[in-house]
Amino acid sequence: MKITFFNSKVYDKQFFTEANQAHGQELEFLEVPLNESTCVLAKGATAVCVFVNDTVSAPVLRQLAEAGVQLIALRCAGYNNVDLPVAAQLGLKVVRVPAYSPYAVAEHTLALILTLNRNTHRAYNRVREGNFALNGLMGFDLRGKTVGLIGLGNIGLITARILKGFGCRVLGYDVQDCAEAAEIGVEFTSLDDLYAQSDIVSLHCPLTPQTHHLINAASIAQMKDGVMLINTSRGGLIDTQAVITALKSEKIKYLGIDVYEEEGNLFFEDLSGKVIQDDVFMRLLSFNNVLITGHQAFFTAEALHSIAQITLQNITDFEQKKPLVNEVR
Repeated sequence: MKITFFNSKVYDKQFFTEANQAHGQELEFLEVPLNESTCVLAKGATAVCVFVNDTVSAPVLRQLAEAGVQLIALRCAGYNNVDLPVAAQLGLKVVRVPAYSPYAVAEHTLALILTLNRNTHRAYNRVREGNFALNGLMGFDLRGKTVGLIGLGNIGLITARILKGFGCRVLGYDVQDCAEAAEIGVEFTSLDDLYAQSDIVSLHCPLTPQTHHLINAASIAQMKDGVMLINTSRGGLIDTQAVITALKSEKIKYLGIDVYEEEGNLFFEDLSGKVIQDDVFMRLLSFNNVLITGHQAFFTAEALHSIAQITLQNITDFEQKKPLVNEVR
């Protein structure tokens, strides 16, 4: 069965080629993203494999269906970029990787927190220049601080376990009750209380119409002065303009993000030789208390191995007409 990969990188080809030894599928790797202009390249494929910033809109789905594509295989957990109602109308199946290595994202969350707190990124650059002064590098003990986690899925729960190991008080909010959270020692609470009590707020929920711009001027106003905000989930959870205003007033003292609402035109590419045209993103970069990584929280060898294995198993299950345990409806 032919599978066309869009937005593929060297590491995608490496891990999927290795995993495919157990499946024997025909893999075609394309560097271009999936959109209305490129979906014609999927002609002859039964499945397309896409990533977080590919466009899987209604027009794209219709063209894919006309080209003979039957399956949309997401090599990621999120599916907010797929028009699911249109996919269902066209009879296209959609599968995803609901969990690959939640430890990778949870650990990256802590990396952002610790780096922002102890200014290790700034200290690194200073020492390389022979500057060993400590002014401006003061942090705080993470032990005893209150951290609010919005979203208590696999990643949120693992983040909670790590934070408890640091001696933090952990508050949690989710739309569903979570017995495991209580076992870990997470205090389940409302969003209002979480905002009001947390020294650090970290986002681990999916992007849905209900969570779009969950962090906005109103929610920020409820937070503590000098709060640290972390987002390793989806960029659209944050109203970036509202966050910039809060950074300027020092309501938000630290911002760590691995995702950005308009990242589709930026992340996963080398733009070092170009002038970045996104003024909002460049404004974020101008703050010395903002730390941005380019959607790399998932990027570990273990996670890539798991993503390739699960994605190809999803495709093989479809080919063999087995139940699709990871189908998105």
